Amino acid sequence: MSMPKFGRGSAGQALVETVLLVPLMLAIVLNAINFAYFALMALDITSTSRTSGLYSITGSETPAEIPLPLAGSFNCSTPGNTVSDLACQDLTGAVSSPSTATGLQVCSPSVGIAAGTAGTPNQQSACSLTTSGWSGSTFPAAGPDPECSSASSSANPPCTGGTPAFYLNRVDVAYKFTPLIPFMPFNLIVMTSPACTTSAGGSVTCTFYRHTVMRVMGP
Repeated sequence: MSMPKFGRGSAGQALVETVLLVPLMLAIVLNAINFAYFALMALDITSTSRTSGLYSITGSETPAEIPLPLAGSFNCSTPGNTVSDLACQDLTGAVSSPSTATGLQVCSPSVGIAAGTAGTPNQQSACSLTTSGWSGSTFPAAGPDPECSSASSSANPPCTGGTPAFYLNRVDVAYKFTPLIPFMPFNLIVMTSPACTTSAGGSVTCTFYRHTVMRVMGP
């Protein structure tokens, strides 16, 4: 019994549909993987800046008068008790190369007082860029706290006499990373973020930046 003519050309229809759909499904899956990695990096950098900033203000506000933690140097191979050490430990395990792709700035009285501001209403914490492998842009200064100390002769805000009652500790964290699948067709969702750019060869890189500013008591 012969087959009708309209049925003879349909034997490979399912195969053709599969061949056409697989690239689309693969692109969707890989874009989802890259977006999940992007979200993980965002959460990790945010957490690092927050916990490091909180740690940087612990010390002199306690009854025991523990000294403020030092800024330290960003060296993940030798963990210590500085702000940089804590930031490094927060990043390690979640990112691939925190020692070479991370920019970290710590502004704290433990670093010193910013040049030209000592004894003035604009007195502010000095800052230390503690990384050695970072090649990104510089970070903003800490800025003065607007509240006057009790020795100030004028009302606040603004503080126009004496020195601020508090310092503003600031921790800036920036991390540059490449998505798991770095090529442009698999980063369509990620590229909607201004944090990501593409090179001439089509490879995608992203730079996340987060900062935390917290008060610490003045002398």
